[in-house]
Order: sequence, then structure tokens, then C-alpha cells
Amino acid sequence: MNYATSPVLALHLPLWRSRLLLVLIAGGFLVLAGRAVYLQGLNNDFLQQKGESRYSRVLEISANRGKITDRHGEALAISTPVKSVWAIPEEVQYSSRQRDKLAALLEMSPREIDKRLNDATGFVYLKRQIPPEVAERVSELRIAGLFQDREYRRYYPGGDVMAQVLGFTGADDVGQEGIELAFQSTLGGKSGSRRVIKDRLGQIVEDTESIREAQNGRDLVLALDARLQNLAFSQLKLAVNSSKAKAGAIVVLDAKTGEVLALANLPTYNPNNRSQLSGAQLRNRVITDTFEPGSTLKPFTVAAAIEQGKVTPATMIATAGGSMSIGRAVIHDAHRFGDMTVAQVIQRSSNVGAAKIALGLSAESMWAMFDEVGFGSPPRVGFPGEAAGKLRAYKTWRPIEQATMAYGHGISVSLLQLAHAYTIFAHDGELMPLSLLRVDTPPAGEQVISAATAHKLRDMLELAVQPGGTAPRARVMGYRVAGKTGTAHKEENGGYAEHKYVSSFVGLAPASDPRLVIAVMLDEPYAGSGQYYGGVVAAPVFSAVMGGALRMLGVPPDAPLKPLELPPEGSEIKESV
Repeated sequence: MNYATSPVLALHLPLWRSRLLLVLIAGGFLVLAGRAVYLQGLNNDFLQQKGESRYSRVLEISANRGKITDRHGEALAISTPVKSVWAIPEEVQYSSRQRDKLAALLEMSPREIDKRLNDATGFVYLKRQIPPEVAERVSELRIAGLFQDREYRRYYPGGDVMAQVLGFTGADDVGQEGIELAFQSTLGGKSGSRRVIKDRLGQIVEDTESIREAQNGRDLVLALDARLQNLAFSQLKLAVNSSKAKAGAIVVLDAKTGEVLALANLPTYNPNNRSQLSGAQLRNRVITDTFEPGSTLKPFTVAAAIEQGKVTPATMIATAGGSMSIGRAVIHDAHRFGDMTVAQVIQRSSNVGAAKIALGLSAESMWAMFDEVGFGSPPRVGFPGEAAGKLRAYKTWRPIEQATMAYGHGISVSLLQLAHAYTIFAHDGELMPLSLLRVDTPPAGEQVISAATAHKLRDMLELAVQPGGTAPRARVMGYRVAGKTGTAHKEENGGYAEHKYVSSFVGLAPASDPRLVIAVMLDEPYAGSGQYYGGVVAAPVFSAVMGGALRMLGVPPDAPLKPLELPPEGSEIKESV
């Protein structure tokens, strides 16, 4: 081939083009080298972050929730270790056989597992709070992209007996109801975290650093006595079933310290299995529900009158005919007793007598008594949803309203408020502050009435449980008892239901030196038989619980240890409704 005559081979390119190409190639290498130096030497956070995302994980360390115990250290709520199974959907790799085994272990359908993984991005829980042994079998499947965390599940040894008091926690071990919610800041603690290195199967191969230490929650010691709680619950359950009541509630207070020793409600639920939970079961009726207390309010009207020197226990009250008219309204007694002493007004529960005593007082002084014992204000025990009740300003009272409030109509209270108010009769006129937590040093009470007036009321309340009173079924063998019955028509749709009642009893013992105050309430006991009065359905609950509690606490008897004769059924003096 003649190179000299070939036009292609004879072509000579300009020298500057080759040099320009060389410069461009060299410049490209310099740019790449500079970028590499920048990323790897000067600004390597981005690449480091991307690299660590492949193997580094920050794990949350759950704080162990504090346990709840009764006053003697018996566990009422404890946390047991469990596991949660979670996944990064993009990294999950399993065969159909592995998926079916996983579904069986987690008690889920394979379709549900597929749906959760397909619908989520980045992170998804497959199942929370599974037993450790199940979690171990899940690990043995060695499914890539599947991980586990340690958690705690709350367990309540007492089950339904203390459900509304303790409440429960949610899946994140945070209080949702009751004591668990009220004292979340004390019980909950603070979670910690640590950084670890995991392999592609999710197994931890190295623990690199602790970011934040977990702070466990503190234990909580309640004032409750588990023995008294079980006694109160069992007796309340018997009464609700035998009277066919819609619901019931009971509270036991230490008269000397104000501690809540027992508190039970029906209907109830099992906090360890809440699959069938309803709103009615959740309600702590002792604290959150209010009702018209009926005749249990009469002692406070009489106390106000005695304090002002208007009456004495021996003052005669004209109740002839068993009725009185105020305007167009008529107040009735269940029986016609004629003239009665003030002590007999309490003993026989006369509405007419209580109304006449009330109308001898100023509305302001009567309101002041109700206000000072806590009606119209929440009891401030720190429980979620505690009710304040209803106590209208005295300036709005009409004479008929003042008269009916004397025997517990036109005013509403919670059962806890009612029991709390009765501490003035048990503790020489002092209203004791309430506490759901154990009290090691008894607090000072607030003087509401004089000790002399408190003793007079105790004597009158003691007559009410003797033969000739409305509650002989409240007596306790070996102990002097003082108390008062209450029966009121139930409020419904802005009025009063004709055949629905709320029946109650509040009492204290031993009357010579009261140790306990117990209040019992039954909501809508069966009215068909006529045996719906507080002295018939609520007083026997008080008697059984008070007798058992005093013996458990070793309180010395203050009355003869001889069997008590109960009046024939239907022969009791019935309180006026």
C-alpha cells in the first residue's frame, strides 16, 4: 500500500487537538480524585451513614415498670418480660414454608403477614408481647429482615377483684386507666437506647455503645389491704346477685388515717384478658359515679342544727300525720310515728322530721356544712375522673329544695365522698384527708364539727342499727355499730324513675372508738319484691365486711359476743324514700 498516495493515511491532524484531548482526560481524572478526597477525607458523613445503615442499629431498651403492691407488700401488678417481632419489609426474605410456620407461631394467617409487609415501608410490627419461648422458636426460623425487641407485659394477680382500682397499661406499657394512669410518671420510668452491629439475619454481632441508660420505674405501695379487698368484693358480689341489682360498689376507709383499705365495683372485668371489655365494666363507680344519697345525708343536717344550738338529741319534732306540705309539694314519711325526738328522726329516718330541722336553719349554714365535708368538690385522691358531685349555691335554694336536701334529694355525691364525709363522726369531728397510698404517719384532719357533736351523732346513728331502727341487719356480733341507711328514687331522663332505686348504707365501728368507715351502694336492686331498701340489701353487706375486717385487723370487741337476732324479713322499719 502506498501511504504517500492514500488520502486517509496522508491526513495530518492539528497538534492542538491531541493536546486538548489529553488535557480533558487529565482534568476528568483530577475531578474524580478531588471528589474521592472530598467524600473520603473531608466530608465522609454521608457515606459513613449509608454504610452504617447496612449493619448498625439503635435499639430501644425498655424500662422495667415499677410494681404495685398492697400495704403489706403483696404484689398487685407486676411486669413480665415478653418479646415483640418486627420487620423491615424491604429486607424480609422467606420461603412459603417459613411464612406458614411464622404465621402459626404468631397466631396469624399467612395472608395477614403478607398484607402487613406489603402495606408498610421501613418498619412494621408483626406481633407484640409474645412469650419468650415463642420468640425463640421464631428466631430459629432464621428469616432475614425479621427482628425482635424485649418488652414487658403487665400482669395482675388479683384479676377482676381490683380491676377498676389498678386499671391497666397498653401495648407500650403506658398506663391507660386507674392507678396505672394516675401514677404513670412514678411507675413508668424512662426508656434507654444502645447502638449495636447486626448481620444480615438480624443477629447482634457486636454491642458498640450505650447511648442512654434506661431508668426503671419506682414501686408503688397502696393503702389497699388485699385481704379486705377480697372480702369486700366477694360480699358485694353476693349482694348484687341476690338482689338482682344492675351494679354495686363498696369502699372501706381507715377512720384514723383516711387510707382507702378496700374499694370494689360490679360489674367488673379481668385486666389480664380485655377482649370483651365494655364501658360499664371500666367505671370505678365508687369514685367516678354520683347518685342522690337519700337518708344517709340526714346526720349532716342534724349535725349543723346541733352545732348552731337549734336542737339537741332530745328536742321534740312534730311529725304527726307523717306528711307536710311546702307550697304544692308534699313530703311523706314511710310510717306515721307522731311527734319524735331528733334522735328518733335519725333512728326511724323521718323525712318530715329532717325537713323541719333543715327549715329551722339558714340556707347558707346548711350549705356550709355540706361544703365543709366535701360535697360538691372532688375528693382529690388523684384518681382519673373523680367526680365532684352536685351541690348548688345556697342563694338559688327554694324552701322545698332546702327541705328535700335535708334527706338527700337534689344533691348528688360519689360513694367515696359519702364515706369520706362520715369520717367526721368517726374521728371526733375531724374530716380526714383521703389517700390511695399507704400512710406511715397519720395526717391531721380538718375540724368540721365539735367532738361533742360528733359523739352525739354517733349515739343517734347507733340507735339506727338497733331494733326499732332502719338497719338492724347492719349489726356485727361483738361490736357496737353506728350507721345510716339510704334509699332514693333513681334519676332518669331529667326526673325520677318510679320503680328504680339506689340503696345504700354508711356506717362505722366500733362505735366506742371507730376504726373503719364502710359505705355500700346497690344500683337498681330488684324492686318487685319490695325488698329494695338500704336496710335490707346494703346493710347486710356492711355487716359481713365490717365483722370480717375488724377481726382481720385484730380490733378488740366492745360489745357482748353473743349471736344477734335478726328481725323477720319484711318487719324492719323502712326508711322514707
